[in-house]
Amino acid sequence: MIEPSYYNKATALADFVCRSWDPKMKWMWGEALLGFALARLDDFQGTHKYQAFLQAYCDYYVAHPPRMDQSDTIAPALITYAMQKKTGNTAYKALTDRALHYIINEPRLIGDSVNHLGNSLEGKLYPKSIWVDSLMMFSVFPSLYAREQNKPDLMDIAARQPRTMAKYLMDNDDKLWYHAYWVRQQTHYPRSKIFWGRGNGWVIASLPMILENIGDHPERDEIITMFYQTSAALLPLQREDGCFETVLNKPGKTYRELSATALIASGWLQGCRMGFLDEKYRAAGKRAFEAVCSALVETNGGISMPEVSAPTIPLPLFPYLGYKYVPLGSDWSYGIAALIFAAIEYRRLEGE
Repeated sequence: MIEPSYYNKATALADFVCRSWDPKMKWMWGEALLGFALARLDDFQGTHKYQAFLQAYCDYYVAHPPRMDQSDTIAPALITYAMQKKTGNTAYKALTDRALHYIINEPRLIGDSVNHLGNSLEGKLYPKSIWVDSLMMFSVFPSLYAREQNKPDLMDIAARQPRTMAKYLMDNDDKLWYHAYWVRQQTHYPRSKIFWGRGNGWVIASLPMILENIGDHPERDEIITMFYQTSAALLPLQREDGCFETVLNKPGKTYRELSATALIASGWLQGCRMGFLDEKYRAAGKRAFEAVCSALVETNGGISMPEVSAPTIPLPLFPYLGYKYVPLGSDWSYGIAALIFAAIEYRRLEGE
């Protein structure tokens, strides 16, 4: 029997965000995932609790056109597309269409994948590279849009991303994923076997989302295989308290990281629901989700999610220290999003 109080804690955090946060959030990947998670939660519950907050976000960027020049700044199309469907607002559609134009037309860097930092200023300063983050930031939205709008060419773009990413980022032996691959240098970063927790969380959470959208696409079996292999590699790395560390394969030497834990919980619970994983992952996913919910902190009039590491970039020098000393904070948008994704899948299991 699933304890409903865990789900209630996660949704209470979602409610608190919409009560207390300014909807004029950044046009960036973390906020994109938070908005997407809130829209999914509304759809799951059959409510409109979060719609006003998300429309206010979209309205702000209709009035203040954002940059869309990298994977991280096209991810907010997850919000504009959701609100476009609910309202029919053509201004929201115009924002969505700008993101689609980038996805379709941005020059490919390697295989079907684009430079993660795109043609932004950051992209001019940082080596041309693909990042594991792009599985969530670049692939989930076009897979969803292509399914609902019957766009087979766009579906091909979305469905081929995991294979390209796995070729350059998934370790052949460990089946865990590196953070980035620098194309000119022809090497992954970190160069040594250091596996970032949230990066592997992006993999485990995004692959079943993509699978849910692509149907019987020819890439389906390959994606299922890599999802299973990485899940099997992660399972023995789960801590006794149900969490995962920010460097997965250095147990006890870094710190537990709740956004990675929530992402893995979301992916495992969805993978079980869709029949890709067996019962041991259901139990492990529940443990991970419940561990994150148990760590939530009551504040004055609200609730807070602690122990989430700040945004992290792959560094060429001292990469282990680069992960170990990324500071922990509370209420990062992407951490809350991960928890909401996991909460929806957790509650769906209760329905079973």
